[in-house]
Amino acid sequence: MQYHELGRSALKVSVLGLGTMSWGEQNTEAEAHAQLDAALDAGINFVDTAEMYPVPPRAETHGLTERYIGSWLRQTGRRQDIVLATKAVGPARPGNANLPYARDGRVSYTRANLFEAVETSLQRLQTDYIDLFQLHWPDRSTNIFELVDYQYELDDDAVPILETLEALDALVKSGRVRHIGLCNETPWGLARFLHHAETLGLARVISIQNPYNLLNLDFENGLAEMALREQVGLLAYSPLAMGTLTGKYLGGQRPTGSRLNLFGRFFRYSSEWAQHAALAYTTLFREHGIDPVHGALSFVRSRPFVASTLVGATSVPQLQHSIASLEVTLSREMLDGIQSIYQRYGTPVP
Repeated sequence: MQYHELGRSALKVSVLGLGTMSWGEQNTEAEAHAQLDAALDAGINFVDTAEMYPVPPRAETHGLTERYIGSWLRQTGRRQDIVLATKAVGPARPGNANLPYARDGRVSYTRANLFEAVETSLQRLQTDYIDLFQLHWPDRSTNIFELVDYQYELDDDAVPILETLEALDALVKSGRVRHIGLCNETPWGLARFLHHAETLGLARVISIQNPYNLLNLDFENGLAEMALREQVGLLAYSPLAMGTLTGKYLGGQRPTGSRLNLFGRFFRYSSEWAQHAALAYTTLFREHGIDPVHGALSFVRSRPFVASTLVGATSVPQLQHSIASLEVTLSREMLDGIQSIYQRYGTPVP
C-alpha cells in the first residue's frame, strides 16, 4: 500500500480509502467490522464516513454507520491505526438532501450547529477527536450532485463562508478536530475558503471530496489545477460510477442485491449516453485483459491530484477485489485508448 500526505498536513492516507455509506442499510454491524478488519489487513488506513450515513438516508438509520465504526473502535482499540474522516450535513438546497431529522434541522453551517455536529459524531464514533471533519455540501445553492440548471440564487439565508471557517478554526483549536475538508464544492467555494485562511490565519482546507470517475471528469475543469497548485488533495468518491463501470448494469441489468436493484433513487449514471460510454470503457479494459473494476480504479488512482480513491463494498470479497486493483498500472496504450473514448463521449454525467 502506498500513502500520500493529505494537503499541507502531516496526515498520511492510503491511496485507497474505505467508504462506508452502505453500513447500516446493506451491511450489518458484524459485516462492517469485518470490512474494517480486512481493509486494515491490506494497509488501508483512511476510513471515510458521515453523520447522514447510511445511504439512502432515513430517519430510522441516521448515524448508524458512525455507530458501527464506534463499536469497532471500542472493541479493537485501534483508533491510532486509522485516519478517521466524517462529514456534517448542510441545509436543503436545490439538488441536495433535505434531512429535517438531522440535529432537528439545525444544519446550516453556524458555529453552534457545527460544534453540535462534531459532538454528536464523536459520541457515535466513541472517540475524542476527528482527523478530518468535512462539510458534506455547500451551505449555499450551487450545482452539486447531478444538478446542472443553476438558478443563480444568492441565498440571503446562507451562512457566509468566513463565518463557517471561523467555526471550523475554533473546532481545530479545541482539539476535537485535527483538520478540515470540503465536499461537493466548486472552484469558487474552495477559493474563498483558501483566501480567508491565508489572509486571516485560519485553519486551512486540506482536502476536497468530489465525484471523479471515467463518466464524470468534471473535477478536471478548474478544480484539478487548484488541487495541485494549492495542495488540496482530492478524495475521489464514486470511482466506479455507482458500479456502472464494473459492467454489471450494462444492457439494463439489475443484479439481485445490487444498489440499483434495491433502491430506485440511484439513477445518476443510468442515462443512455453514460451507458454507451461505460460499455466503451469496459470493452477497452477487457480487450487488454484487465478487469473493468481494476481498470477504472487504476485510472483514478493515477491522477496526480488524487490523494485517495474511496472504495465501498457490501462484502469482504468485493472489497478485496477492489484492493487488488493496486496491482494494475495502466499502460500508455491504455491511457491513449481512454483518451480516445473521452473524445467521443466527453463527460456524460455531471
